[in-house]
Amino acid sequence: MASFNKVILLGNLTRDPEVRSLPSGQAVTEIGIASNRTYTVGGPGGEKREEVTFVDVSFWGRAGELIAQYLHKGDPIFVEGRLNFRSWEAKDGSKRSKLSVVGENFQFIGGRSGSSGGGGGGGGSA
Repeated sequence: MASFNKVILLGNLTRDPEVRSLPSGQAVTEIGIASNRTYTVGGPGGEKREEVTFVDVSFWGRAGELIAQYLHKGDPIFVEGRLNFRSWEAKDGSKRSKLSVVGENFQFIGGRSGSSGGGGGGGGSA
């Protein structure tokens, strides 16, 4: 049976990127993204509601280093990646699990933060 695992997200960082290095020297950057969805309850003219989905994303290597260098809490980002399911046993013996995204590509969205004058949007991708 064929399978396909692709995630596309557009949202804002919920916190500053967190970079850590593995013993091998490989960098791993963890980010949190909030993605909003607006919908109407009760048909046209009904009450508008908004829901927020929070997603944890991991980037490996240079891509994560670039994100950590240029992005901060609140900045928008476009992410392409794949779903990753992890399960483990906590110190208290309970079973834990987490569904997250492993980022494979990204795009900076909007202009350069903290700069005055011109500057286009777009940034770069990895």
